[in-house]
Amino acid sequence: MDYKPTKKIKADRHFCKKQPLIFSLSLKNNYFCDAKKLRHFFSIMSARKNKESHAEKNFENIGEALTTSEQFLEKNQKSILTGLLIVVVLVGAYLAYHYLYMLPRNVKAQAAIFKGERYFQEGQDSLALFGNGNDYIGFESIIHQYKGTKTADLAHAYAGISYNRMGNHEKALAHLQKFKGGDLLITPAITGAIGDVYMNMGKNDEAISQFLKAAQTANDQMLSPLYFKKAGNAYLQSGNYDKAVELFTRIKEHYLNSPEAQEADKYIKQAELLKESK
Repeated sequence: MDYKPTKKIKADRHFCKKQPLIFSLSLKNNYFCDAKKLRHFFSIMSARKNKESHAEKNFENIGEALTTSEQFLEKNQKSILTGLLIVVVLVGAYLAYHYLYMLPRNVKAQAAIFKGERYFQEGQDSLALFGNGNDYIGFESIIHQYKGTKTADLAHAYAGISYNRMGNHEKALAHLQKFKGGDLLITPAITGAIGDVYMNMGKNDEAISQFLKAAQTANDQMLSPLYFKKAGNAYLQSGNYDKAVELFTRIKEHYLNSPEAQEADKYIKQAELLKESK
């Protein structure tokens, strides 16, 4: 009868002994958990403060920049307005010049040169150059009357070739060298035409330089071999047979479908024979 209560009392005592320890550990755990939470909380708050501080500084910097810009605008308002006015006037002047003056002149120049191009194609060089005394004024007059237009520039090219065909090589060269061009097909053709003039003047080295330049500028499967052939023939005339063979071989290997490639072997053989008989 006495055993059970005694055992119960002992168990209660043992439990009571354990209770303070458990309570102490619980307090400790709660303390550390709360400390961690507090540290995390303070780190978040610190980061937020830093961000707010950084944002405030940025706003301050923006405010200072705006103030500086406003002060600059106020101080230089007159100069800025004057500059803008000059730009507007210049743009307006350019547009007026281009659309109200140059375009109408170009249209008139194109109409003026129309018959001259026909005379040129027919080989009537004198009429093409100086006009027919009736409804066509000639390339020379077009160049002076419509100076600065693309048509006047083209008239230089036509006039140069016409003078070359008439045997006036100096005038031909003067006109061709004034041609500005820019067209991918016409520019190499005029460069090649200058080469033709130099050949007629007996200046083979200058001619070769122009022919090679024309071939490289054209960079075309049909036009390039034509100018390389002219350069090759100029080398033959100059007695530079190795260079002639080199150019005709290049035509044969790189421009297979061109007419010049079909007859390249003939010129190569000619250069080799001339070299042997030298």
